[in-house]
Amino acid sequence: MKKLFIVLAISLFAFMDATAQVEYKIVTSVESIVPNGLGRSRIISANETKDYKQFTSTQTEEDNTRNKSKRSEIRVKGFDETKLLNFYNLGGIRFQNIAANDALIESKINTMIEEGWELAFVTSGVESEGGKGDGQGIFITRYIFKRNKQ
Repeated sequence: MKKLFIVLAISLFAFMDATAQVEYKIVTSVESIVPNGLGRSRIISANETKDYKQFTSTQTEEDNTRNKSKRSEIRVKGFDETKLLNFYNLGGIRFQNIAANDALIESKINTMIEEGWELAFVTSGVESEGGKGDGQGIFITRYIFKRNKQ
């Protein structure tokens, strides 16, 4: 009897977890790697949602109709922007700035976890200086959080 009760309890919890709906939230950090500290670095987090279907069109050989949405309709105007420091200053790479950025990003992650979010994935990429005279570059990281919908 005990074994049957345990199996039923485990099954019930597994079923409840399988039917839970999950929501995701993306937080992006953009850190400038522009020489001489001329770039801008930020943590960005959208406060509104968009339905990608409104801005998607299907391309076929027969019918080449496109979604005529304007870029201004896609833009999100409600978002949080947290200032970060640039990786470089006039003296070169600034390790103190990297440590300061880490502290701010850590604070954001800890706040999200306190709000019930779980850090599910992290992905990053770099677009660095492309050669003589380019002077452009960013280090971008996306933190993907998830939680069960309430």
